[in-house]
Amino acid sequence: MSSLNYKNLLPGDPAPWFVAASTNNPTYDFNTAAGRYIVLSLVDTVGDEVGQRMLAAVARNRALFDDVQFSFYGVVADQSDQGNVRQSIPGIRYFLDFDGAVSRALGALPQERDASGAGYRRLWIVLDPTLRVLRVFPFLENGLEQDSLFEYLKGLPIVDMFAGFQLQAPILYLHNVFESEFCHRLIDAYNHHGGELSGFMRELEGMTVGMMDRDLKVRRDYHIKDEALIKGAYHRIKRRIFPEISKIHQFKVSRIERHMVSCYSADDGGHFSAHRDNTTKATAHRRFAVSINLNADFEGGELQFPEYGSRSFKPQAGAAVIFSCSLLHKVLKVRSGRRYVFLPFLYDEAAAQVRDQNKGFLSDVILDNNQSP
Repeated sequence: MSSLNYKNLLPGDPAPWFVAASTNNPTYDFNTAAGRYIVLSLVDTVGDEVGQRMLAAVARNRALFDDVQFSFYGVVADQSDQGNVRQSIPGIRYFLDFDGAVSRALGALPQERDASGAGYRRLWIVLDPTLRVLRVFPFLENGLEQDSLFEYLKGLPIVDMFAGFQLQAPILYLHNVFESEFCHRLIDAYNHHGGELSGFMRELEGMTVGMMDRDLKVRRDYHIKDEALIKGAYHRIKRRIFPEISKIHQFKVSRIERHMVSCYSADDGGHFSAHRDNTTKATAHRRFAVSINLNADFEGGELQFPEYGSRSFKPQAGAAVIFSCSLLHKVLKVRSGRRYVFLPFLYDEAAAQVRDQNKGFLSDVILDNNQSP
């Protein structure tokens, strides 16, 4: 055992991101789980006494796991467990790690592949809302670690105060990017042409595929064709947003992806669940996302950055929120009215080369995906 090479996650380390089969989703993207404390139990199997003790401990503390403050993720590597673990929403999910990839990435299996599964280290790993390691609790004989684990969890501060104070999401907020008259022109263009229901991008078998799932996203988009509107938006963004990104991030923006007006409407439950904007090959070139509200006469529809707490942002009409495409973000459900918004991505010449190289990975297939996360 001592000669085996394990990855050792320590407090302060970022947990690896991975996509794996779960009990309800064959491609669960773990990075979207950020925004609450995560309790991982790498148990190998629930078919023995150790695994049964783990299940009993989670059941005794069921009320803790509400997907607001805490979420539990069990990791099983034994295929015979497929029918023995079930998710319970909110709060409890399992990864079916039959190839050992998740266990290896999290330090439960040695880095060297071993088809026998020898050397499995059973661990509890506690992550903060940014998916960084807080504590690691190795399994002890007769479950002696469980009291210490759950006492530790119950002593953690509320999610919004996990750092000891409320964090500010690392965003830029700029007033007066679009003046009122230009906002109205963009809204009129959307209302004249109408918007089409849009999906989101997902990586499947090496290809970037468009997905449609109303549980995850409801938004309608209009891609602007009017050259005057395109030029008007471009020049305003170039003179008012580019310099701020250069000042704050020392990044020279030179390109804009898409000139698009989108609408989140209360009539059809407009929203967008937690996601990142650059996690597929065909979107990897995106560097900054821009969200420019075109109106303010709606309720709900705020931007939220779950890794940095529950605070939400509703820009004034014409104001912009600018943020890294790597940040987890969501659009809360619109409760009344319509939120009109202009949504470009910004990047530079180096990223343009990445985009050109990855064009071949973009599929024109659009799939329905009704599996919950």
